[in-house]
This record gives sequence, C-alpha cells and structure tokens, in this order.
Amino acid sequence: MRIGIPVETRPGETRVAATPETVKKLAGKHQLVVQSGAGMAASIPDDAYAAAGATIAGAAEAYGSDIVLKVRAPDDGERALMRSGSVLIGMLNPFDTGNIEAMAGAGLSAFALEAVPRITRAQSMDVLSSQANIAGYKAVMVAANTYQRFMPMLMTAAGTVKAARVLIMGVGVAGLQAIATAKRLGAVIEASDVRPPVKEQVESLGAKFIDVPFLTDEEKEIAQGVGGYARPMPADWMRRQGELVHERAKAADIVITTALIPGRKAPVLISEETVRAMKPGSVIVDLAVEQGGNCPFSELGRTVVKHGVHIVGEPNLACLVAADASALYARNVLDFLKLIIDKDDRLAIDREDEIIKATLVAHGGEALRK
Repeated sequence: MRIGIPVETRPGETRVAATPETVKKLAGKHQLVVQSGAGMAASIPDDAYAAAGATIAGAAEAYGSDIVLKVRAPDDGERALMRSGSVLIGMLNPFDTGNIEAMAGAGLSAFALEAVPRITRAQSMDVLSSQANIAGYKAVMVAANTYQRFMPMLMTAAGTVKAARVLIMGVGVAGLQAIATAKRLGAVIEASDVRPPVKEQVESLGAKFIDVPFLTDEEKEIAQGVGGYARPMPADWMRRQGELVHERAKAADIVITTALIPGRKAPVLISEETVRAMKPGSVIVDLAVEQGGNCPFSELGRTVVKHGVHIVGEPNLACLVAADASALYARNVLDFLKLIIDKDDRLAIDREDEIIKATLVAHGGEALRK
C-alpha cells in the first residue's frame, strides 16, 4: 500500500506524523510518500526521510495515498486531494461533528486517535498521554522562563534565595510530568486533583497532595473517574476545593492548571478573586486554554498580566518540543497501523475490535459520531 505523510498546515502546528524511524519500519513492505518539507519544523530534513526509504513528493501525491497519516484534521482543500475510500489517521477531534461529517462526505475512513480507549492493550497508541507528557514538561519550562526569580533555593555570598513554590492543578499525565520537572528544577510543589488514587503518585514524586475530604458517598464515587479521566464533581465539593485552592494559590509563585474533560468546557479552578489575591510577579500556565481555560483571565495564544500575575495561554505546548513530540506521536501511529494492516500487508478494518470501534469516526460515507 501507499502511505502518505503530508505537511501540517494548521497555524502553529510543528509536528509531523511520521519520522525516519517509523518510515524505515514501514518502507520494507509499503511505499512511503512524504511531502517535501513535512518534517522541517520538527528538525527532520527531506534527506533523512529519503535515506529511510521514503519518496519525497508534493501534496497531491501524499494526500492521494491509500493511507494518509496526519497530526491534525485536514481542511477543505486537503480533503479535496484525498481519494474516496482512503484511510485517514490523526488527531481529528471526535467532538467536531462538522468535520466528521465532512470527512464522511468525502468517503474517508477516518480514525481519531484521541479516542483510543485507556486500556492496557492501547497504551502504546495513546496520543493524548504521549503529548500531554510533553506539555507538562514544557509548561514548567515556560513558567520558569516567565517567572522573574530562581526556581531552586540558592545559598550565596549575597544571601539566601528561597525556592519557588509551585501549585499543580490536575494530576493526570501532564500534571505528573509537571511535578517531576518542577522537582528537578528545585521547586517546592503542591498538587490537587479530584481523584484520590493520585495522592500516592503525587507523594512519590516528592510533592504534597492537597486533600479535599469527601463528605458523601456520591462524592467518593464520582471522584473515582471513568476511563482514566476525572468526572465533574458536585458543586459543594468544588466550592470546598476552591476555598482550599484559593489559600494555596495565594502562597504560590507558579500555578500550572491541567484540568480537562474531553468534549467539555474546562472547569474554572483559579477564579478572578484568587488571581487578585496572588503575589505580584507570580505565573499561571493554563494548559486548558483551548477549551475555555481553567482561569477566566486566560487568553488563547497570549500571555497577559492581570493584577500583577502573568497568565500564559499558549495552546498546544507539545508543538514547542516538535522533534520529540513528533517522535512519540509517530510511534503511537505506527502501533495503531498494526491494528488495521493484516499479516499480508493489506488493509483490514475489524470493526468489532474495541480500539477500532472507539476511534473510527467516519466510514463508508457515514459519520459515526453525531
């Protein structure tokens, strides 16, 4: 089969869906067509792809392949270059019904990798985890760059400099990596999450867990989450958490918020009142800004200063680490391909497979997510 890797054209998108490492593993049995310049933003020149066994061509050739590997969903012009019946794999946003209907109308078999279920068998294909890991790391680096003081405690001839105090809100993959990175930089760290099981993980990384007691059986049940994700908590628990977070944020120098529930508006964790109470020069990095933000002052794609607090609304921080983000994403894609290519190296979509069932959003002219 012919597998195409086009250039990503979405503004700010620097990643690529295949690397020379993954191309080499596929090129022995398939024809790999890489659009010229596809990997440049991720520090991968065309020569590296050619050396791995790919053919370098234009957009029409890449999009005209049997299988097209992308990072983001194609726009109208890119869809027009694809053949009806071809397969598209990428982060296609399974909650964007308009886009799914457009892909179905183009006759594509489209797989949205964000919908990979969080089960053991699918761990190597979990693009949300691989990219969130990078975002958590970069969030700390961006915060450290914005913060006008040292992160670690320093003892110098001119006196002692206190360590920065970092508050992590939401302890999923991104939050855990943020804790680990901030710890390596010498910060004092606290973390909060609705899910009780993460307390052990937080403490194992050297951070203090901010515990909000559960007063009812309902709160305990909801806090367990579902499918690896948190669930919206009752209003009274959110109020109690907000009061505790308000006090801890007032003492923090850096706050990193990561709370997201797929397909929903991001919950507000850092209120306007809390921002007003924070120390001048402190920093908030809002990883949920693309879904409305965990802070009402966050602005998409901008760093703003409100009440003396720097609020970073940089979307998709993984794009700022394009080389490694692409390497991890490409490996996720490679492992997913093994599900839809049989031992005879032909396309075989088993719609009874739970991973296929969860990720297939368009097939045979039908939109499967409405």
